[in-house]
Amino acid sequence: MDRRTVLRSAVAGAAAFSGSLWAGAALAAPAQPGVGPYGELLAADANGIQLPAGFTSRVIARSGQRVAGTSYLWHWAPDGGACFPVGDGWIYVSNSEIPLVGGASAVRFAADGSVVSAYRILGGTNVNCAGGATPWGTWLSCEEVPLGRVFETWPDGSRSAEERTRMGRFTHEAAACDPDRRVVYLTEDEEDGCFYRFVPDTWGDLRTGRVQVLCAPADQVAGPVTWRDVPDRDGFPIPTRLQVGAAKHFDGGEGCWYDRGTCWFTTKGDNRVWAYDAVNQRLDLAYDDSLVPAGAAPLTGVDNITGTASGDLYVAEDGGNMEINVITAAGVVAPVVRLLGQSSSEITGPAFSPDGSRLYFSSQRGTTGTSTGANGITYEVQGPFRP
Repeated sequence: MDRRTVLRSAVAGAAAFSGSLWAGAALAAPAQPGVGPYGELLAADANGIQLPAGFTSRVIARSGQRVAGTSYLWHWAPDGGACFPVGDGWIYVSNSEIPLVGGASAVRFAADGSVVSAYRILGGTNVNCAGGATPWGTWLSCEEVPLGRVFETWPDGSRSAEERTRMGRFTHEAAACDPDRRVVYLTEDEEDGCFYRFVPDTWGDLRTGRVQVLCAPADQVAGPVTWRDVPDRDGFPIPTRLQVGAAKHFDGGEGCWYDRGTCWFTTKGDNRVWAYDAVNQRLDLAYDDSLVPAGAAPLTGVDNITGTASGDLYVAEDGGNMEINVITAAGVVAPVVRLLGQSSSEITGPAFSPDGSRLYFSSQRGTTGTSTGANGITYEVQGPFRP
């Protein structure tokens, strides 16, 4: 049987999407293409972005150029990002996926959305790809290199970034905090990467704790899982992903997002969105491009992921046709944003403003397809997003 047939059989035989997934939406199968909550995309606007009716876009920053109204030069290759409330406004942070200088920057917005300031919050690190926000208001910036590290940063610039090497040394991608179980989930961007969780000794303090790896049969796409301690979190000479024989391997771990008992994470090598049910300790498929009608997959090149209070997931594409797709709690996949003329780039860092009305993201390499120079573009889309 081909991969599509095997997967359909595996998912059909599992109790998919039980327990806490999507707050009891009780989906019977991974999400399928359909009409999204905002309708069809319209013709491209002046920024080359196709959006549904009622939505508008603006450029916030361009790599190598000053952020409007500030003297700060925006970093190259913008990647993972998140928003944080501050005063009556908010801050958007963004990583820089550049070797050796890497790091992360921030843009501060006033209550009306105008830019107040822009500044550096992390520097001198290596290929900072994705990361994740913490419940206590810091940003975890992760290095996507072998023996990569996690750095905890302060979006308002009030403190210098601090290294969190006890969270494991591997090719880090994204992080998502689970305040209910008091753990941090971590993805690994390797063809045989793993899915980890960091169990801190004290919640809110990431300086000490244990690194564990998810374990399940290699061919399992839905079913129960267990966790085992990684013997040597430093990953040398044996990489962390090879230390536990029962560990389940994933094809290129990417984005990671936790919400109400479920941790969603993506794998780019097989275009999947996984759902880890933390309440019942089981794994399911939320989306797989092999499980939709041939040639009809709206979402390919899955990468960064974020979500909303309503339960909608937003997944950015690395390649594909440069879209951000929504996956609704009803199991519908549909495009919400499409960039034209940037096929050699990737969409990174999707994150909503605290009130949910503005979506921030970047085109990492812009129209040229190169990571260095004035190529990356960071955007804001404003409109009637579902809360």
